[in-house]
Amino acid sequence: MTHALLTPVVTLIIWSLVMWVWMLATRLPAMRKAKMHPQAAKHTGAGSTDNLPSEARQVADNYNHLMEQPTIFYALVLAIAIAGFGQMLDVWLAWGYVVLRIAHSILQATINIVMYRFYLFVASTLLLIMLAARTGTALLM
Repeated sequence: MTHALLTPVVTLIIWSLVMWVWMLATRLPAMRKAKMHPQAAKHTGAGSTDNLPSEARQVADNYNHLMEQPTIFYALVLAIAIAGFGQMLDVWLAWGYVVLRIAHSILQATINIVMYRFYLFVASTLLLIMLAARTGTALLM
């Protein structure tokens, strides 16, 4: 069961690296075209990359998102694997989380409709909550 649980983790890590490549492939040419010196992007947030096209910014935004909530997912699934609590439902919840995060990435990096992204984010978070609740219950028993 450990192998089955760790496969979604590795898949999301690989996807994050794909998004990193996508970010470089869009951001660096956009910075060159805008004649933006790399030092101008030393701070994240408003102002630092506002003159870049949305297509470049939204891919970078998604890469940042993949460095946020998924860290909880990684820690949680590793805790399940180490504790040996993993069951098939946990594997399905983990895969569901990964599929929804990948869908969120593709949506944000392409058409970027905020409400659709929000629905995918909420759905993935609900799966993460279920996985955490199952793990917490198993640890307390």
